[in-house]
Amino acid sequence: MNMDKIEWIEVGPGKAILGSNRRSILTGGVGPRHQVSIDRIFEISKHPVDPVVSRKMIEAGDASLASESEWALAKEVGAIHANYGTSEALADSITSYWGKQCDGRPYIQHDSVRHRRIRTWKKKRVTESSRAEELTENMPKRLVRRKTDYSGDALVLPHRGDSARIIFEEIVICMCLGVVPSFVWALFNASPGYIAEGWLNLTLGGIFLGISTAVIWRPKTPTYIQEGDKWRLG
Repeated sequence: MNMDKIEWIEVGPGKAILGSNRRSILTGGVGPRHQVSIDRIFEISKHPVDPVVSRKMIEAGDASLASESEWALAKEVGAIHANYGTSEALADSITSYWGKQCDGRPYIQHDSVRHRRIRTWKKKRVTESSRAEELTENMPKRLVRRKTDYSGDALVLPHRGDSARIIFEEIVICMCLGVVPSFVWALFNASPGYIAEGWLNLTLGGIFLGISTAVIWRPKTPTYIQEGDKWRLG
């Protein structure tokens, strides 16, 4: 792809939702689910750009890697496309969204191993993943041209989740789906005196059963919605 053949689409201002509110092991994703609000206009490449071309443009200062927030807004308004099977790299490098500034700028967590956020276009939907930065060098890139750089203060997600609420949920789940059913089963099926003698095994087994349900189900976490300079949980 030649630089002159890149089709640029103007996007923004607008809002978009990112992140997952699912906590189960099988279906959970990177959280928390949150709203970003971009108050400026930017141009984004309609299609992912060849890695060699994108590298030259970024090094020359002619374009930047799109952030997840910019990508999400562009996707929301139908501005971007790609062939099925295409994986493209974005600017963000994260393990979670906690502490993110939510005005559209890339969110880069400085961990020992950098992971780029990836979007893969499939027939029915676009999937999200992360890959080590060195594995994304030869991937197509989604580029943006910004009239102004992101600067100043922005609404920031909390730096951690509500641990007390999560612990309370886990206790309730273990009791309702594990411990109580174990004792009910023993009451109707075990030999007389088993509950008095084996209560510890029943309790530990119930706790294990309750925890194991995390594989397929956990209550959804709240979505952080922007309302002025504050968050509303929805």
